[in-house]
Amino acid sequence: MKHHAKHHTHKPTVSKWLVAGSALFGLCLPAQAMDLLQVYLAAKTQDATLLAAKATAAAESERLPQARAQMLPNISVNLSSTKNQLESTTPNFFGQEQTTNTSYPSSNKTVALRQPLYRPQLAAQYRQARALVDDAEAALALEEQNLAVRVSSAYFEAMLTHDQLALVQAQQMAYTTQLDAARKTFEAGSGTRTDIDEAQARIDMNLALEIEARQNVTYTLQQLQSMTRDPIDKLATLNVAKLELLAPQPDNLEDWSARAEQTNPQIQSLKARVEIARQEVAKARSGHLPTLDAVAQWQQSESENVTNTSNRYTNNSVALQLNIPIFAGGYVNASVRQALASQERAEQTLEFGKRNLSLRVHKEFRGVTENIPKIKALEQALRSADQLVLSSRKSFQAGSRTVLDILNAEQQRVVTLRDLAQARYMYLISKVRLLALVRGADTEAVAAVNSVLKN
Repeated sequence: MKHHAKHHTHKPTVSKWLVAGSALFGLCLPAQAMDLLQVYLAAKTQDATLLAAKATAAAESERLPQARAQMLPNISVNLSSTKNQLESTTPNFFGQEQTTNTSYPSSNKTVALRQPLYRPQLAAQYRQARALVDDAEAALALEEQNLAVRVSSAYFEAMLTHDQLALVQAQQMAYTTQLDAARKTFEAGSGTRTDIDEAQARIDMNLALEIEARQNVTYTLQQLQSMTRDPIDKLATLNVAKLELLAPQPDNLEDWSARAEQTNPQIQSLKARVEIARQEVAKARSGHLPTLDAVAQWQQSESENVTNTSNRYTNNSVALQLNIPIFAGGYVNASVRQALASQERAEQTLEFGKRNLSLRVHKEFRGVTENIPKIKALEQALRSADQLVLSSRKSFQAGSRTVLDILNAEQQRVVTLRDLAQARYMYLISKVRLLALVRGADTEAVAAVNSVLKN
């Protein structure tokens, strides 16, 4: 039987296929990509979580004028007008009942002013309201920092899924190339059926990976769109030439920890909650204390009763009202104990928050510093993987390597490319997270990270 060998053109390397795959993938999408800064600015006006935090802060800010109003004079006016109908029945001299109907109007006008002079509960309530406002403002600041982290994490996750899809597509092309080469050598009598089956198995498995990669791309884009409410079809890409691997400044973990404890919005919120709990204790204890109010009142009444239907009375009064609590059945003591327990809980929560913050600062600081040598090591590993692929191809042509050796070399190179992309993105995300812990993840910080991207 005659074997007719097909003519095979030279196949590009994996790196060329990766570039070609990325370019072909981009042709299906709009020409203009949406970079990180654009997504962040859109999320600042559209993200539902941030908008809810702003509304909460606006609502909580009204607690302060409400508490202040309780300490200011209270003026009230009371007006009443009444039509009275009186029916009286009395026996006369002969023992017969005689009924008399009397109708007359009456009115009352009262203007009262009350000024609290000594109310410890109101003073504690005002200080508590101020702490509640501080808590809400800190919560809003925390959400603003979290927005930068959420957007950056989602954006770089989406970039990674795009890279993984391009790698899978490039790998599929490389596997197809090796399958053709295996068939050619088998037809020429120098290859084995195992080489063909191995290449075909890799192609079949890679098809499943491509489906999964496309699903991940779709999901991560939808995750970004949920923050902006705008359609996002294409992302920017990493400009490796602009990526400077720099350690955090200052390059000292203790300095970052101290700065975080002073500026971190979550710690500020927990401190405000401790103050809220302390003022709750003061409010509870004020139940044992007297209160003193100044009261001024002007009152005018007409026709107060049936015997004075045409009289008018005017009464002006100024008074001090002192209220001294004696016994409330143990309610005040129970309220104090409850408030003290709540204060202890708030203080312990603050202590836990400080310790947890220290761990998070340590983690993100190491995420920046330790990813730098990791990226450099993976870049060297990629150069070695490139050389291994090249050497395996030449050795295959010389007959000292099999198709399986080439496939394994290609697989190792793709894994290295994936790990390198992931390490670069984690380095950038860790920088944003570290800044967020010290309340530094603002528009300027996002713009700095965005500068290493290109459309």
